[in-house]
Amino acid sequence: VYRTGRGSIKVRGVYSYDKSANCIDITQIPPTTTIEAIIEKIIDLVKQGKVREISDVRDETGIDGLKITIDLKRGTNPDLLMAKLFKLTTLEDSYACNFNVLIGGVPMVLGVKDLLEEWIAFRIECVKRRTYYDRTKKADKLHLLKGLEKILLDIDKAIKIVRETDEEIEVVPNLMIGFGIDEIQANFVAEIKLRNINKEYILKQVKATDELEKEIADLDSILKSARKLRNLIIKELQEVAKKYGKPRKTEIV
Repeated sequence: VYRTGRGSIKVRGVYSYDKSANCIDITQIPPTTTIEAIIEKIIDLVKQGKVREISDVRDETGIDGLKITIDLKRGTNPDLLMAKLFKLTTLEDSYACNFNVLIGGVPMVLGVKDLLEEWIAFRIECVKRRTYYDRTKKADKLHLLKGLEKILLDIDKAIKIVRETDEEIEVVPNLMIGFGIDEIQANFVAEIKLRNINKEYILKQVKATDELEKEIADLDSILKSARKLRNLIIKELQEVAKKYGKPRKTEIV
């Protein structure tokens, strides 16, 4: 089943204003145009009298990259001029985007908006699963530490149970009965070396309990809040862009 989606985005060139030289430097342009086309159009607009704020325009592209320099007449507002040039030249242009993609195993043709919505939904589900996995692992560890905390109440009793139990298979059941802990917690305690069943070791292990409880609460709040999920995705994307991103070629408007 095919669903036809048509989409386009508007893209703008990126510019900066050099106050000391009273000029505008355009350093990035839409992929649908060229430096020559932009300069020719600006010159044509000046000749027609539609743009009177420009005294000169030239291509200064070099080893530092693309650059179109526009010299301004005195008193010109650079932002107002650029707003006019965005309307009258290809410094702002529409870029058609349609993508052939598989959504749930079904081939579709999507535009930009639909594609972004599908990606966001996919990313939210991924982050949910990851968060739930992290939450489960921390909850499992907390459960073990809670059992260890009970051992701390009477370490001598725990040592006595381990030493005086005749058969190894009975150690776990005896710990469960002796301390009111479940089988998972008892197995954890039973696996601790006898020399480590002391107050210092156990206190060191259970020290992480409060922090784990806080982390689990934070993960629960993320799973329950669509806003927090989206903010987490945004934060991670910003971190990726900061670490691996390259300068944008265009400005999406």
